[in-house]
Amino acid sequence: MSWLLAREAQAASPARSANPLAPKPPHFEAKAKAVIFMFMVGGPSSIDLFDPKPELKKRHGQPLPKEFGTFISQFTKGDTPLMASTRRFSRHGESGLEVSDLLPHLAECVDDICFLRSCWCHSTIHAPAMYEWHSGRALMGHPSLGSWVTYGLGSENQDLPGFVVLISGGTDPTGGKSLWSSGFLPSVYQGVQCRSEGEPILYVNDPRGLSRDLRRRSLDALRRLNELELETFGDPETLTRISQYELAYRMQIAVPEVMDISREPAYVLEAYGAQPGAGTFANNCLLARRLVEQGVRYVQLFDWGWDCHGTGAGDDIVNHLPNKCREVDRPIAALLADLKARGLLDETLVVWGGEFGRTAMNEARGGSKFLGRDHHPHCFTIWLAGGGIRGGLSFGETDELGYFVVKDKLTIPDLQATILHLLGLDPYRLTFRYQGLDQRLIGPTDEPRVRHELLA
Repeated sequence: MSWLLAREAQAASPARSANPLAPKPPHFEAKAKAVIFMFMVGGPSSIDLFDPKPELKKRHGQPLPKEFGTFISQFTKGDTPLMASTRRFSRHGESGLEVSDLLPHLAECVDDICFLRSCWCHSTIHAPAMYEWHSGRALMGHPSLGSWVTYGLGSENQDLPGFVVLISGGTDPTGGKSLWSSGFLPSVYQGVQCRSEGEPILYVNDPRGLSRDLRRRSLDALRRLNELELETFGDPETLTRISQYELAYRMQIAVPEVMDISREPAYVLEAYGAQPGAGTFANNCLLARRLVEQGVRYVQLFDWGWDCHGTGAGDDIVNHLPNKCREVDRPIAALLADLKARGLLDETLVVWGGEFGRTAMNEARGGSKFLGRDHHPHCFTIWLAGGGIRGGLSFGETDELGYFVVKDKLTIPDLQATILHLLGLDPYRLTFRYQGLDQRLIGPTDEPRVRHELLA
């Protein structure tokens, strides 16, 4: 039952068992039950990872051909020379898909992966591009994809959040916490940020000197007051508040247990390269498996540090990009293998990507001698695996220089519609009434398409 259909009944007679995160049936049979979305903050370079360009190698150092126009990005005005990748590409698996030598472990998994080489977005700026990716709009204030999913399906584990966020790389993503906001949806659907080091969720534990029994009695009294308020004013956010207090109480037991990766066998920790207590991407990949295994609907991983402009050794594609790839390559491959071995990959959709791609030219900002690429929204690669996706597939094409999409252009709303479809949610029917409109993740038009070509 949707939130809107339930509002009047809940306001008139507040049920003590009402729970907005209770599991809900999908619109139709789903191929996936959960999502793990790994977002590489900054924009990985497809040309150096997944989209080899022999012609670019031939034209290395030459100016961009005039027929491509004058591309203007944040720091590139189209007057810097073309730059071929410094990496070696080779074919892998039965599918023979090409991956660069920066990702040797991931290359072993290509037969389970669908590479989408023709992705496209609007913005050349980090935050707006991230908002577009996660909420369908380039402005903050709209519900994130994870919030829409939990709104539509609820959660299978009532002792854990339905939507969990894990961060690595040393800082929050550029778009900030708006990237996992519930926007105009009830706040119970907002993502909950967890930490792999220290206290898993801030402010959930009881204050010193407060026993669990006293906490329970306090919550019971608070619940009765909130139910009286709900009956008087009919504000559905009151029901959300009741649910969140109760979930926080249950999480005090469930979250520390599921977040404790020291419970894993040594061989599993070694496969991921995980170290209990560290705030690493490897730990977060292992936590993602543990969370979906326990019924969490949507797990979002943000890894900061992929903005390789080449202003110095700390952000170039010769030194820094290989370092970032080493941090994620082994854990991602371990995650895919682990999910597959446990029978979870078929029902878990894994998504990998960043907010945009990188230019085919060297940025050379301020005359820098370090190699780097500027932001490029006109074509880039993301990949999907598991959850009803065709593995061993390369979809879409870019031109010979990796500059524009030339075949099977994929917009972000197309991808969002496809993700919802895989979860059994009709992207055209999943709506929430706000400001007089039936709001949708994919926007007001029916132009976005479910890309059935990607489905197994």
